[in-house]
Amino acid sequence: MPEIPGHIAIVMDGNGRWAKKRNRPRTMGHQAGLKALRAVIEHCVQVGVDTLTVFAFSSENWNRPAGEVSRLMELFLRALDKEANELHENGICLRFIGEKTAFKSNIQSKMSDAENLTRDNTRMVVNIAVNYGGRWDITQAARRIANEVALGSLSVDSIDEAEFGKFLALSNSSDPDLFIRTGGEMRISNFLLWQSAYTEFFFTPVLWPDFDNHTIDDAITAYQSRERRFGRTSDQLKGASGA
Repeated sequence: MPEIPGHIAIVMDGNGRWAKKRNRPRTMGHQAGLKALRAVIEHCVQVGVDTLTVFAFSSENWNRPAGEVSRLMELFLRALDKEANELHENGICLRFIGEKTAFKSNIQSKMSDAENLTRDNTRMVVNIAVNYGGRWDITQAARRIANEVALGSLSVDSIDEAEFGKFLALSNSSDPDLFIRTGGEMRISNFLLWQSAYTEFFFTPVLWPDFDNHTIDDAITAYQSRERRFGRTSDQLKGASGA
């Protein structure tokens, strides 16, 4: 039986271009992108994915036109009101990663409420990266570790990769098995830099609002065709599996 990736990460790119192709405002693209995310979550649950992490708003996105950022925040608030309850009813745990203090207090409160509502659900975990950057993640982890060392609660000699990982934003999730980027760009754009060291990548020209079950199945099929060696040789893998 082909292995389903336990953890999928997605850079949801192309909302603005999708709207522009239809001579519609960019915010229409973001609304269509939300519908696509809802469908992808449903499909990931059905095929047996354990964790889905999506890049919703990067730390660089604040540099977009003020009107677009404002509309994005409004859409985010409305989505939190509606989607959190639906996710909860379907047994999905919702978590937010990123520097959340940059958001207005009402948005922070909504995020906290959604996390508290769904925290005990076990069917699937959905991590939403907001005001997130991979370099920020590594920097904040280093800062927290330095503070622990200064307080005497952590020794320098005990800091290894596993210990460092405990301070990262995705410390409660395994590293992504599959990283998908839509929209045709072939870069990771400062997303999950540490966590993607051995992740399989899949780039597609499909714009995010057009991303559907068939596209994610194509990505999973591509993942299943690859040999994940983690530094070992093919012969070593065969020996370990008894083949």
